[in-house]
Amino acid sequence: MRAFLALTLPKKERTRINRSARPLRERELPVRWTDLENYHVTLKFLGDIRGKRVETVTEVMREVAESTAPFNARIGTFGAFPTIRRPEVLWVGIEASPELRCLKQDLEWGLAGHDFPRETRAFHPHITLGRASQDSGAGAFRGLDDLVAALEHDGEFVVRSVDLLQTHRTGEGVRYSSVESVRLKGD
Repeated sequence: MRAFLALTLPKKERTRINRSARPLRERELPVRWTDLENYHVTLKFLGDIRGKRVETVTEVMREVAESTAPFNARIGTFGAFPTIRRPEVLWVGIEASPELRCLKQDLEWGLAGHDFPRETRAFHPHITLGRASQDSGAGAFRGLDDLVAALEHDGEFVVRSVDLLQTHRTGEGVRYSSVESVRLKGD
């Protein structure tokens, strides 16, 4: 199964984010928008894992959860990767608090001890709102920088668990399902 570790958001906050991002969707940009049911914060992409590897991942999740207390995550600024003028991904950012960075790092190190490759890119926690069409012409995103700068979202959610999600490709797009959810317990 194709899998990754993520933080899932409460439905209320996913709905609020979707409402805040409405002006982006109304612009009729060449973007395939993410269904709000799929909003999440990716912590670690695992690739294809099966059998014992799934057990190893859940074991590491449990070990990290034992020493990690629930914490608040702030949601705020909108943006795009790699640039706002030629975006591939439109997103809303999550504040990279010390608690979130520690959770990510603990998962990385725990999995690295079981031969999962460590991520070398900087951690930019975000929720993907949509993916731009690869064949969009020059000027397709003209004015996006002003639109994004005008968007506002002030949100927060409590991170209470880490989820192992599985990717399903369907005729209607990508869907994610939870394989395992481990509650944070630390003090």
